[in-house]
Amino acid sequence: MRIELPALPRRGERFTLPAAALVMGVLLAFLWALELVDTVTGSALEQFGVSPRDPAELPQIYTAPLLHDDWGHLIGNSAPFFLLGTVILLSSLKRWVVSTFTAVTASGATVWLLSPPDSVTIGASGLVFGWLTYLLSRGLFSRDARQILLAVAVFAVYGGILWGVLPTSAHVSWQGHLGGAAGGVLAAWLLHRTAERRRRTAPVR
Repeated sequence: MRIELPALPRRGERFTLPAAALVMGVLLAFLWALELVDTVTGSALEQFGVSPRDPAELPQIYTAPLLHDDWGHLIGNSAPFFLLGTVILLSSLKRWVVSTFTAVTASGATVWLLSPPDSVTIGASGLVFGWLTYLLSRGLFSRDARQILLAVAVFAVYGGILWGVLPTSAHVSWQGHLGGAAGGVLAAWLLHRTAERRRRTAPVR
């Protein structure tokens, strides 16, 4: 019996749900593979996390989200990573790329600036917060009723994690969460304010 994988979209086409789920599943499997490597090497990969205010650490803003402290940390991020990423990818690849890059950059930069000395921050939670606030805020900029309804549904499921932007635990990077959340709102503004502007200025026929 031959198993056929979902076809990826061609240029200009949108992802189907199976294709989007396949992409996010592969990315999630990659995170799990990295954690396995980190486990068997005695946490050797955790050196690629972000240490604050060291210029040499700035490139590691983009490697830190791929790594996790332990299996519990990864498991806690896995479901929202997969689900929120899939929802955004269904919207378009461009929106997924922009929201991902903006959230990761803002999260990592905030960690680099505000984290306590001698700390190392890793984990995909900053990205998860960015994707969450992107989905929650984009309807405000686009004025799209469907996106607003989706935001309500997403908030009902994951809205409670937004408390993570507050400094509630010394072992949780509220800096990364706050920066990622701000990056998600910025991505929504960048991607959807122009769409709303074009809609308002479109000629009436």
